[in-house]
Amino acid sequence: MDLRTRIGELMERVRPELAELVAFRSVADPRQFPPEECAKTAEWVRGRFQQLGFADARLERTPDGSDAVVGFRPCGDPGAATVLLYAHYDVQPPLDESAWRTPPFELTEVDGRWYGRGAADCKGNILMHLLALRALGDDVPVNLKLVVEGSEEQGTGGLEAFVAANPELLRADAILVCDTGNAAVGHPAATVTLRGMANVVVTVESMASEVHSGMFGGPAPDALAALIAILASLRDSAGNTTIAGLDASRRWEGAPYPPEQFRTDAGVLEGVELLGDGTVSDMLWARPAVTVLGIDSPPVVGSTAAIVPRAAARLNLRVPPGMAADAAHDALVAHLRAAAPWGVHVEVETEAVGSPFEAETDGPAYRAMAAAMQEAYGVPMTTLGQGGSIPLCNVFADTYPGAEIILMGVEEPLALIHAPNESVDPTEIERLALSEALFLRAYGAPLD
Repeated sequence: MDLRTRIGELMERVRPELAELVAFRSVADPRQFPPEECAKTAEWVRGRFQQLGFADARLERTPDGSDAVVGFRPCGDPGAATVLLYAHYDVQPPLDESAWRTPPFELTEVDGRWYGRGAADCKGNILMHLLALRALGDDVPVNLKLVVEGSEEQGTGGLEAFVAANPELLRADAILVCDTGNAAVGHPAATVTLRGMANVVVTVESMASEVHSGMFGGPAPDALAALIAILASLRDSAGNTTIAGLDASRRWEGAPYPPEQFRTDAGVLEGVELLGDGTVSDMLWARPAVTVLGIDSPPVVGSTAAIVPRAAARLNLRVPPGMAADAAHDALVAHLRAAAPWGVHVEVETEAVGSPFEAETDGPAYRAMAAAMQEAYGVPMTTLGQGGSIPLCNVFADTYPGAEIILMGVEEPLALIHAPNESVDPTEIERLALSEALFLRAYGAPLD
């Protein structure tokens, strides 16, 4: 039986298993969900891969306190190439559950797509690995290593530190980082550039406590208004990021991202303009971009006629390849302090900094994957940039300089990862599993 037929038959197991995984509320933040949810998810993943020949599959505690599932499956030929399979089992919080059309932790089919938090990012990729390996059975001519981490979405660097401290454990010739996706359903792609990032929390204080806005409003400095002024200084009227010291004029030289396609993919409302004076590709993949992720201030319901003495915002700065993440972080911090009005007190707490990444694409693993994707999808593989950040890729590149790192996955634009109503197209799981299976078979084949 050929691999395509075998994978088609095995697809009947994917939905119920993905439903089990999605039901685990594996947000790696004990302030939001019990740590037991991540522990149960990790054990589920460990058990499934152990059944597929990773006899030593186990949980390894990483420095941030999360558990990574690690395992090794030898092929019997010590001279064979080694391929590392990566995914992560933790997920983003569901955000506003009332914005979901279906329950966020209950896999639900709507118009052929499967909805649920983590269905694409990244539990769909875990199922993709399982499907590919089940289809291959014992016919895997490479040594396999596995790591499925448990805190990727938090950006706390647990696995990055673990890899640096245990370099031989995950050493491989090719690394499949399955946490990205295609430009559209049915159009296979490898991601070759990633933006780095810097996450900070800026806190503004102006007074010792709240005071009545009628008695003191006017001369009394308003911390929330000061914070708003600081945040407004981060973009100009066209929406360009305007952090002092960061070049916001670079151009993307690769494939374009059509504006109308982007508007559809991003769900931009009619009449609302896209930001920046560059192309969509420039703004996404070649220039720094700052986003306000959240603000701590009194909510509208329950607020009183009082001047706010303290306010805070969480910011995410995306850093393009060719720009140093540490320098971009420092520029952001300096800008926030310099933009503060009225002498208000400003504190900036750094949560995480990760460098941008650019993959090498001229090796045998890339050629094998391109051929595998073309066979699986029936159209050629393209290469993409991506605005997201995966700091682990830089750690892999530094720790294993000879390894080829291929970024791929089921997370195409309609998946709405990190947002309400996340979903996955099951055909992407099926075709990428076929791509991975074909790749593993071809990459391990002896040269003529």
